[in-house]
Amino acid sequence: MADQTTFLTPAALKKLQDELEELTTDGRREIEERIAEARSHGDLRENADYDAAKNDQGLMEARIRKLEHLINTAEVREVADTGKVEIGTVVTVIDSDGDEMEYFVAPQENKVAGMLLASPTSPLGAALLGASEGDEVDYEAPAGTFTVKVVSVRPYED
Repeated sequence: MADQTTFLTPAALKKLQDELEELTTDGRREIEERIAEARSHGDLRENADYDAAKNDQGLMEARIRKLEHLINTAEVREVADTGKVEIGTVVTVIDSDGDEMEYFVAPQENKVAGMLLASPTSPLGAALLGASEGDEVDYEAPAGTFTVKVVSVRPYED
């Protein structure tokens, strides 16, 4: 994996650490039990339960490696109130139809239930970076070019 730093809020870091703890303890124990149970059914060459458990084990171990990498390379910090859109801020925008929307500008790992996420690598998220209240921002999306007006910017708070 490339050593790319990912911004995480303290809350997102805690959530990832909790998931890692769950997978490396209870998750591994449950998979081991499933594999043992499937082995007890006999011939492993034609044992769908065994194949499914081994596949799930591989997927879980891949997730564990990803979480470990994210946690070890993350930049964990609170965001200062600079008045500009940056990673870790919440921005309210109005689109050309007059609809107001609020986005958390951060990588996917910071997803918060009930809040729209604008990844800094997405067209909207990238266009918003550096904007201030009152700025109009154009961005290119698959459905065309869109304009939004920045209404407010504030640091994300848990």
